[in-house]
Amino acid sequence: MGYSDGVVCVAQEPGGQGFEAATGDGPAPPAGPGRAAEVRTAYEGLMQIRRLVNGPRGPEVPAPWELRRMPRAVALVLEAAGLAPSAVAPDGRRTHTGYRVAAAPESGRVQVSWLGPPGGGAAEEEQERLSECGRVLERHGWECLLYRGPRRRRFLEVEPRR
Repeated sequence: MGYSDGVVCVAQEPGGQGFEAATGDGPAPPAGPGRAAEVRTAYEGLMQIRRLVNGPRGPEVPAPWELRRMPRAVALVLEAAGLAPSAVAPDGRRTHTGYRVAAAPESGRVQVSWLGPPGGGAAEEEQERLSECGRVLERHGWECLLYRGPRRRRFLEVEPRR
């Protein structure tokens, strides 16, 4: 694992690509022990960075690099907690139900939504699942508010604890 320009990277893949947490906007991450080990290593690296740069507050609040790359940081916390990301096929269709992390319209915030394939039941479970996401994120120094947006779909608005 390395720390370069504030980005946590684990084993380099062919082409120089490091670990990327699943945001729910790409293909489904590979299943299996290899991915689980990468997630665990990246998460442990995140906690170590927090302890080193945050002083006495340690892992209670996000580190500065997390604030510059909030969607990645939030996605890593969710994936490390074992929550499932949504996924999108190359043609743009949603293929898996789970969280989706994206930058919010307001600077310094991200939005977490619960999405899935049409008819897959994501809308029915979104309040419960987003509440679970919120509990995980709040334990990791993020403040979360649950909102109802367009078409009455719920989403979390996430910002760093001050």
